Amino acid sequence: MYEFMGKVALVTGAGSGIGRSTSVLFAQNGATVVVADIDEAGGPETARMIQQLGGTAEFFRTDVAQPKDCEALVNFAVQRFGRLDFAVNNAGIGGESNPTGSYAIENWQKVIQVNLSGAFYCMRYQIPAMLKNGGGAIVNMSSILGQVAFPNAPAYVAAKHGLVGLTRASAVEYASQGIRINVVGPAFIQTPMISSINDDPVLHDQLVSLHPIGRLGQLEEVAELALWLCSEKASFVTGAYYAVDGGYLAR
Repeated sequence: MYEFMGKVALVTGAGSGIGRSTSVLFAQNGATVVVADIDEAGGPETARMIQQLGGTAEFFRTDVAQPKDCEALVNFAVQRFGRLDFAVNNAGIGGESNPTGSYAIENWQKVIQVNLSGAFYCMRYQIPAMLKNGGGAIVNMSSILGQVAFPNAPAYVAAKHGLVGLTRASAVEYASQGIRINVVGPAFIQTPMISSINDDPVLHDQLVSLHPIGRLGQLEEVAELALWLCSEKASFVTGAYYAVDGGYLAR
């Protein structure tokens, strides 16, 4: 258990998957949680789950591709709960599957806008809010594809690589001011984003074979790492990329 009582955490993409699991785990460790998502069904459901467990959470609809939404989200957290201590910038989309030479321009722009610019927009407003507290911790959710390539996913790979660079640059800028910023790189995790793969045994087995540990990852395994990075147990960790990948990158 982490000592997060009196702390306020903000999680984007919290309406399902890793974001939901991270939100619930924050609440179980005492934090008040601002649940952010564009999904107006999944987001409130995450908040209700936390409330039913005895925690405190509120949903705020947010499209991270819109800077004004990100500003409004941080303002809501501060005005409603008085502070912002932790942020997990998890919102992301997969995009189409096509090689670079035939990838749709509008889909490239959308993936970059959500997966990379969205994290920047959020940090742009999270950081000043945290500075007013004297510090905080931010975790950006990249991917193993922030380190290596994957065929037919140029926008996703570029965005996730970019997010690693953004994290490192920001971490250096704010390390002396009490804000730690790290980035997590999950491999293939059992999330709604890859739910269709479970319906194809051949494709599922192919993906499993890429992970030396012999299975896909679980939501809680990513959430646990995100919380550790926000905690005082990781007080000397900033600007770091942490893979949670079952050995994928070690092959």
